[in-house]
Amino acid sequence: MTTLFGIKNCDTVKKARKWLEANNSDYTFHDFRSDGITAAQVEHWVAALGWETLINKRSTTWKQLDDDTKSNLNNSSVIDVILASPTLIKRPLLELNGAFSVGFKAADFEHKFL
Repeated sequence: MTTLFGIKNCDTVKKARKWLEANNSDYTFHDFRSDGITAAQVEHWVAALGWETLINKRSTTWKQLDDDTKSNLNNSSVIDVILASPTLIKRPLLELNGAFSVGFKAADFEHKFL
């Protein structure tokens, strides 16, 4: 099963969705904001990718975090921070056959899906 996680108004998520649809790839879209996320999901993503890969440090949300929070993140503390601000997650987050990846590049999707 393929699930694309993100937020519907994110330009990169829109590009990924458009690519999947143009290439007739079946997938489920899960919007962090409207569908929510659980601590168990975030723990699973952190375990699979590492929090440093999962967090988008170029995001507005990251820039708005206080320096103390940023400097004290670890595998357990990041769970609560992400749950409070899911837009910290680098988008899109793709789950394909139990494996996870973040971001969108057409060449990477071609390699995964075609």
